[in-house]
Amino acid sequence: MAKMTAAQAAVLVMEKEGVTQAFGVPGAAINPLYSALRKHGGIGHILARHVEGASHMAEGYTRAVAGNIGVCIGTSGPAGTDMITGLYSAWADSIPILCITGQAPRARLYKEDFQAVDIESISKPVTKWSVTVREPGQVPQVFQQAFHLMRSGRPGPVLIDLPFDVQMAQIEFDIDTYQPLVPYKPAATRAQIEKAITMLNAAERPLIVAGGGVINADASDLLVRFAEATGVPVIPTLMAWGAIPDDHPLMAGMCGLQTSHRYGNATLLASDFVLGIGNRWANRHTGSIDVYTKGRTFVHVDIEPTQIGRVFTPDFGIVSDARAALEQFVQVAEEMKAAGRLPDRSGWAADCRDRKKTMLRKTNFADVPMKPQRVYQCMNNNFDHDTCYVSTIGLSQIAAAQFLHVYNPRHWINCGQAGPLGWTIPAALGVRAADPTRKIVALSGDYDFQFMIEELAVGAQFKLPYIHIVVNNSYLGLIRQSQRGFEMDYCVQLGFDNINAAEDAGIERSYGVDHMKVVEGLGCKAIRVHKQEQMTPAIERAEALMAEFGVPVVIEVMLERVTNIAMGTEIDAINEFEALAESVEDAPTSIAVAMLD
Repeated sequence: MAKMTAAQAAVLVMEKEGVTQAFGVPGAAINPLYSALRKHGGIGHILARHVEGASHMAEGYTRAVAGNIGVCIGTSGPAGTDMITGLYSAWADSIPILCITGQAPRARLYKEDFQAVDIESISKPVTKWSVTVREPGQVPQVFQQAFHLMRSGRPGPVLIDLPFDVQMAQIEFDIDTYQPLVPYKPAATRAQIEKAITMLNAAERPLIVAGGGVINADASDLLVRFAEATGVPVIPTLMAWGAIPDDHPLMAGMCGLQTSHRYGNATLLASDFVLGIGNRWANRHTGSIDVYTKGRTFVHVDIEPTQIGRVFTPDFGIVSDARAALEQFVQVAEEMKAAGRLPDRSGWAADCRDRKKTMLRKTNFADVPMKPQRVYQCMNNNFDHDTCYVSTIGLSQIAAAQFLHVYNPRHWINCGQAGPLGWTIPAALGVRAADPTRKIVALSGDYDFQFMIEELAVGAQFKLPYIHIVVNNSYLGLIRQSQRGFEMDYCVQLGFDNINAAEDAGIERSYGVDHMKVVEGLGCKAIRVHKQEQMTPAIERAEALMAEFGVPVVIEVMLERVTNIAMGTEIDAINEFEALAESVEDAPTSIAVAMLD
């Protein structure tokens, strides 16, 4: 067998497992692996400006294309602790990424050596597996097991910690006979599917709630096919947005406390049966369990056995990969439809469409500074059905989910459960690295944008262009809104008089950070917008600048300082702070308009 360093064996295994791209920051303790990457030459590397940024890039890379596994690499000590947020985000949303860290030599472990932190123990709660490799000969099999675990059952992240001397040690390894392990994915039985459909058939107003597991399993086509066979409307969770196109007649809207549609909540409340597939019954979707479940029967399909009954006990649970389950659902439903054994759902589906046409929020505001609702109206007017949106958290993301439209799976790239500020820029860069041709529009509030703004330099250096729309109200807007219950507006103001702004700079001076200068200093392009008439020219200019320079282009939209976005503590008690649409003229880019056309 061939002799090589353990680090070289690790690189060869990653290649066999399909890795072509990595993100990271080199350091002394991980240099042997970087040396092996350089000598191999077959795995590209994008240099992040912060190791947390590298982990979010890896996550965006995984989320963008089915089958991808993003890889992020860092040195010992703080590099691993910096990646904990990325691991948490990936673990929370069942996203497989591989984090590789360097480590002090084995003889120096547990002796408080420089940057020799026990990252194995620190990261265990937010990984499927975390391991410090203590024997060089184990390196190939540890990497093999890592990929097997990431792909098996509920997907998730893995961390491999490599002591310096383990990386450098010579081992014998035969890469020519290496084969990836076959992933394990549980599959529903025919009897389970038949029982679930029998329960669905007995209902008068059934719904399908599709979760992120449908996206992870690359099963969106089967979801639509099953909905069409049965005539049952679909409510996607935020993590499954795009699994069924927004303009599909059976897309009934999103339900939830924040990232929801009025018609989606109303339809869920009107239902009497819910079939959940690949979802977690997350609290931002359900609100209180009493309100969410009252008067409804539930079937829950999930790949992870311990998810069944975790939030509430369903009437029937099925442990299955979403794709495996939907293949059976489609087969059984189409057989029953051909035999005339499925109920007619046209009346119930028509009721859902009526709510979708009439229960709208107003977007057509003419205020200057702009209201955020008008920004999303302008985005709908300017971005087509193939646009992929990337966003993380805050009022910007909540309003985006209420007003934007998504038509394809993996075209809403969003970290749902963890929601770390700063995620958007590196995630968008990871999406771009995964798909050089996709039309990518990232969306941030000003604080999310400032958290990891340095990663824009990565987009400039490695030519990773995309449009980033920053809605700037110079506030921690979501926290400000949540503080209303405490009758305070405390420590959430980002505005200050910028001493470097011109005296006549208008609101920009009092809004504090000059994002235009920062963005341009990082090698990217920036455009500022004050009113809605400037949005279309700004987007056209941004596309031209991307084509010319191949770098990210930021469009900063100056908003009014305070806008409260619709949300509540129960799905039947959402506070609508702004005027509701009285006609389609109040919401001219809503899905209702497309339905009328």
